[in-house]
Amino acid sequence: MTNSNIQAKIFACSQSKDLAEKIAKAYGEDLGNVLTSTYSDGEFQPSFEESVRGTRLFIIGSTNPGPKNLMELLLMLDAAKRASARHITAVIPYFGWARQDRKDKPRVPIAAKLVAKMLETAGATRIITMDLHADQIQGFFEKPVDHLFASTIFLPYLKTLNLDNLTIASPDMGGSKRAYAYSKALESDVVICYKQRAKANVISHMELIGDVTGKNVVLVDDMVDTAGTLTKAADLMMERGALSVRAICTHPILSGSAYERLEKSKLQELIVTDSIPLSQESDRIKVLSCANLFADVMTKVHSNESISSKFVM
Repeated sequence: MTNSNIQAKIFACSQSKDLAEKIAKAYGEDLGNVLTSTYSDGEFQPSFEESVRGTRLFIIGSTNPGPKNLMELLLMLDAAKRASARHITAVIPYFGWARQDRKDKPRVPIAAKLVAKMLETAGATRIITMDLHADQIQGFFEKPVDHLFASTIFLPYLKTLNLDNLTIASPDMGGSKRAYAYSKALESDVVICYKQRAKANVISHMELIGDVTGKNVVLVDDMVDTAGTLTKAADLMMERGALSVRAICTHPILSGSAYERLEKSKLQELIVTDSIPLSQESDRIKVLSCANLFADVMTKVHSNESISSKFVM
């Protein structure tokens, strides 16, 4: 059976339904019907309310914590496998638990590897995701992984701002590769922030490597969680003579006091995608949709076309 004879269907986990509706519209298909039954103790059971036998299923769901989001995606993958879907693609705009990609101290898990194995065991035959926290997570899977870059969304927007004396910045040493890729595309300078953490989400010291005097700075990162690093970096750069500081972060986790920090900071604008729905609105936050990017890649995957252009930073 060729792919032209295989029907494609799109379903959504509850945490990503708004984004999934945009993706389905851009793809040209209606979103499939899923009914979720919930027991009084909190246990839940998703059910496909239409036949999926012999189809290519795209199941859309970000796995941002808490654990319910990951569990819902796993249950839907298992249901699709047991309902005899031919191809089951997990579309994961934000791959959660990715910060635990290695043992950085004794007696801790490698959660990203565990999640990868759980997704494959549940039934995923392909993974489509965007801006992984660490590129090597692709190697945790035995199934094909399409790792997309949100730079295809952010770069056109940055160019419309027409910023003079543009400088790209990385908020830490680990993000320097991403910053250099953006600077190459925009033909700009690069600066790096060096930070030391007292513990997770707590910065004890930050220093700037490079000159930002008279520059319009754009910080680039894959995610923003508590916004502690971004806001501290923005304030430091303004103190060092920057004209303005913006930030690009693919995944807006924005937990804890993140919104309050953003409002009090010298960060002019935070530019994010809708890989994770915002918990509240903010004038400081600009949301660019990743729906067209995922819809385009899903279309090409279904028709066995090349998607290499989406891997270019």
